[in-house]
Amino acid sequence: MNAQQPLPLIGLTMGDGAGVGPEVIVSAALDPGTLDRCRPVVIGDAARLREAAGILGVDCEVVAVRTPADAELVPGRINVVDLALLPAGLPWGRLSAEAGHAAYAYVERAAALAVAGEIDGICTAPLNKEALHAAGHLYPGHTELLAELTGVEEVSMMLSTEKVKVIHVTTHIGLLDAVRRIEPGLVERTVRRGHQALVRAGRADPVIGVCGINPHAGENGLFGYGEEEEKIVPALEKVRRAGIDARGPLPADTAFFLASRGDYDLIVAMYHDQGHGPVKVLGIEAGVNLTVGLPVIRTSVDHGTAFDIAGTGKAEPGSMIEALRQAAEMSTAH
Repeated sequence: MNAQQPLPLIGLTMGDGAGVGPEVIVSAALDPGTLDRCRPVVIGDAARLREAAGILGVDCEVVAVRTPADAELVPGRINVVDLALLPAGLPWGRLSAEAGHAAYAYVERAAALAVAGEIDGICTAPLNKEALHAAGHLYPGHTELLAELTGVEEVSMMLSTEKVKVIHVTTHIGLLDAVRRIEPGLVERTVRRGHQALVRAGRADPVIGVCGINPHAGENGLFGYGEEEEKIVPALEKVRRAGIDARGPLPADTAFFLASRGDYDLIVAMYHDQGHGPVKVLGIEAGVNLTVGLPVIRTSVDHGTAFDIAGTGKAEPGSMIEALRQAAEMSTAH
């Protein structure tokens, strides 16, 4: 980064205020490494952040700012665009429609700020889907919510760990629905989005491994009904002609092992659990969730609201720190 170039402004949405979001945000926003890379600005509730800091035993100043541009990068200071939506005394670790609505509002404000160019990227703390739905916001998760808020019809979820990166062709739908939805055009667009994300992050010629749908990628018709040949192979032929090094269809049970030893820079998973399971075994503590295809940078922790430990000070901030690092890195390269 050029010494004269200002550090990117990253909007940190607080997520569900009854979960671990406020705690991991306090730790990550004060982390010296974070402050070396970006200017974090929380979109959330200042009172809840102060409460989280007290639980953690952290001496810091939580300062409400009107706009992200007003944020001052000072050690020991947390800047927050304070929406003040949470009721006083909100219980930790308990589902509530109030917290669900607030989590939605934080993301809505962050998306508006990002589209307006007031922040360079978004980093999201976890929300609770049941609380979101209880508040009347019927979205499967952040990915679909941000797509609608930014006017994008189709995006992809990418999970990133130190060893493996995986992008998903389908995510929050049932397995039978996923198989029906997979088709060559969707596979092609997903591969292209993954390739573009890696190139933007500095990997010039990424090697992409594409999983099959059936065990052993169908094993030449032995398993399934020819889904690989019908739904995946035509897409691979097309992206290869465009100069993208995409290999497959691969048996999913070995693809992630090969990626973890460095054979592939990115794995394309066909459905949610095919990608999420291996990634979470390899690195849930420091995994990062990226939404690829938005007009803005968005990263997130790769864990949930953890209601069982919320408000105890036990939440590990490593994934949030890494999510901020990647948001800053991608925003600088954007």
